[in-house]
Amino acid sequence: MQFVYHPDAGEEILKIEGEIYNYIFKVRRHKKGEVIPLRNMEDGYLYFYRIDEVDRRKATLVLVDKEYKEIVPKRFFHLLWCIVDPKTIEKTLPMLNEIGVGKITFLYCERSQKNFRLRLDKLQKILINSSQQCGRSRLIELEMVESLQEALQRYEDVVLIDFSEDFLSCTDNIQRALIGPEGGITPQERARFAKVKGLDTPMILRSETAAVSVSAKVMA
Repeated sequence: MQFVYHPDAGEEILKIEGEIYNYIFKVRRHKKGEVIPLRNMEDGYLYFYRIDEVDRRKATLVLVDKEYKEIVPKRFFHLLWCIVDPKTIEKTLPMLNEIGVGKITFLYCERSQKNFRLRLDKLQKILINSSQQCGRSRLIELEMVESLQEALQRYEDVVLIDFSEDFLSCTDNIQRALIGPEGGITPQERARFAKVKGLDTPMILRSETAAVSVSAKVMA
């Protein structure tokens, strides 16, 4: 654990209970008198709190120090990801967070299963837990749009990742890329993109494998 997330980190006194209490005292097993780092994941500061009082269900922390320490990716990358099974997205999200993806837009393409629905609040909790482990000081921005048409109206510089002999390279200056759903995108959807890049592999990748591979390549 690099820090504990609390939305009110920075206040002189914090009252801890619920999930955060369980994490600090039952999972991490901290004791009264210890000093632990917290972040609010908004201002770049690490706040150091002394555990002042502890009872069975709540605790009081007192601020003793702070340090400005941003840990953020060296560059910005925006992944547009056609929706697949939410369980798959939930398992993949921590890897994308550690790689340093800056923003993820989830959208429905023609071959997306429209019955799949994402809970952005659940995904945010997954990102918080991942960030506490890897040290990242700001959360990935998450966004939902209803269609490819809407996404391309918002963002004009999206590169499609699909079958192509023009392979994606670490030296490509790509800021936004789209990964299709299981089964790929339709020819009509492909025709909407000015630029298409492929991955240098003879294998057919699952959507989540492509998302991680592309993100790692762009962020390298």
